[in-house]
Amino acid sequence: MSNEFNAQSFLRTVSSSAGVYRMYDVKNDVIYVGKAKDLKKRLTSYFRKNLANVKTQALVSHIHHIDVTLTHSETDALLLENDYIKQYMPKYNVLLRDDKSYPYILLSQHEHPRLAYHRGPQREKGHYFGPYPNGGAVRESLHLMQKLFPIRQCDDLYYKSRSRPCLQYQLSRCSAPCVGKVSNADYDEQVKLASLFLKGKDQQVISALVDKMELAAERQAYEQAARFRDQIMALRKVAEQQEVSNNKGDMDVIGVHYSSGIACFHLLFIREGKIFGSRSYYPSVPAQTDMDEVLRSFILQFYLNADIQRTIPKEVVISHNFEELHELEAAISEALDKKFSIKTNVRADRASFLRLAVTNATNAVVTRLSHKNTVEQRFVLLEEILELSTPIQRMECFDISHTMGESTVASCVVFNREGPHKGEYRRYNIEGITPGDDYAAMKQAVSRRFDKIEAGGKIPDILFIDGGLGQLRIAQKIVDEKFVHLDKAPQLIGVAKGEGRKPGLETLILGDTETSFSLEGDSPALHLIQHIRDESHRFAITGHRNRRQKTRNTSTLESIPGIGPKRRKALLQHLGGLQEVKGASVAELVKVPGISIEMAQTIHDALRG
Repeated sequence: MSNEFNAQSFLRTVSSSAGVYRMYDVKNDVIYVGKAKDLKKRLTSYFRKNLANVKTQALVSHIHHIDVTLTHSETDALLLENDYIKQYMPKYNVLLRDDKSYPYILLSQHEHPRLAYHRGPQREKGHYFGPYPNGGAVRESLHLMQKLFPIRQCDDLYYKSRSRPCLQYQLSRCSAPCVGKVSNADYDEQVKLASLFLKGKDQQVISALVDKMELAAERQAYEQAARFRDQIMALRKVAEQQEVSNNKGDMDVIGVHYSSGIACFHLLFIREGKIFGSRSYYPSVPAQTDMDEVLRSFILQFYLNADIQRTIPKEVVISHNFEELHELEAAISEALDKKFSIKTNVRADRASFLRLAVTNATNAVVTRLSHKNTVEQRFVLLEEILELSTPIQRMECFDISHTMGESTVASCVVFNREGPHKGEYRRYNIEGITPGDDYAAMKQAVSRRFDKIEAGGKIPDILFIDGGLGQLRIAQKIVDEKFVHLDKAPQLIGVAKGEGRKPGLETLILGDTETSFSLEGDSPALHLIQHIRDESHRFAITGHRNRRQKTRNTSTLESIPGIGPKRRKALLQHLGGLQEVKGASVAELVKVPGISIEMAQTIHDALRG
């Protein structure tokens, strides 16, 4: 081999025990981590003369040296393998990047508890319900809870500062404990029922409400009985819609589809017989990886990721069987110190869930492949039009956004051959220029982007400038200066708007020659340019609006002596915004926590001065 790894000499020293091996390249980077029941037997298989698997051939060709770690059992090896994969993120391993924490619903322990969205460390005292697969599922559940149980969802600052009921009370979605519209006993009863409902005990909640309705009717409190009746009807309707299984246990149902190098694992999170929500996962899969390794790697990394806060069900149903299923089952059970089973052959409700999960996984992969192929075709056509000798791997686009020169923001968006690469997007707050000077703004943004660029850095093949010849010349000058000592520099292209700013009439200008040309309105290459241009425009406008709103919300208050960040935040949150602060009387300002009568008068006079 070119890297001179002596496989025969190495294999003579390898033990036949269980353990984990790490393969390194010439740069001393870990490129693969694996485990084996018999290390000698497994590692010998990599160095046979006729390796059928293309991925294994590529891996072996890059091996410079191998480290092995012995373990007491295959289960220990599995656990250590997972730790090493997480630590080194090797390029030839299947990698699942599931580093985001999962959201919960929090029922706090205040005098009048509140229901709230929660993500992250569970420091606040209270009961946490979940986890939910994503934030949308939590918000949907909270919206539903508002309709069923009149419990507050407002934050503590807003709650403490109320002097009259808010709109949620008028809509019968909160019982207004902030102003005493409900007794503590009645509010606590609703909190108890909401807690039972979130635990999946629907029938227990309905039975309790039926008893209350009958008791109210016996006392001839017919209006109260009618409210309980309406609540019971709403709960029954929701319970019927949410009930998906006669089995009240918790389980994850996983549908898998793997095609053309893209794998999708679609999970249904089922808790207490209800679908909490679903979520698709797309692990990074090296070329020519077989299905068994993809399945094993996902299960291992997903259920042994201790860094994210997620409850693990006792049962997992997956659409495909694989070779090491039972070993994984035992290893995860041991690591979690709880019963954990993986099933593939299921019937009735579970089979129905599994079909649904597989359908969603298949559809997700087909959609991704279609999008990937479309984007690839557009890149190829653009390369042909520009007569490039090498493929385009990275494109960037700059745009400037402001309102009459106020709060100027520049955006830089990035596309690779799969489309938008949002993790690389950047915004630049433009300072120290004449308001409205787009040329100066473009000069500052491009200068900051390439200020410390070096050979081997992230250099775009194509750099689009959303603007005419003037802005293009500014950007080209900066690029010429920054790349004078480098072999590679981006090709600049200006995208000038057409007549009436209509899509399809854009004029393209090459930065080095200033040659202008146009593409047909139905050209896929033009569609790619329009896509990156529109994305940069959207990203710039969003940043500008956020910056402008922040400026307008704070500048007036910041000029008042004694108003710092905490008081400014309290004023805006309590009264609902800057306009409401400006319209508030001294008496209303005094009700804001931290605002004395003297300070209230100062604010009142300053905002009306």
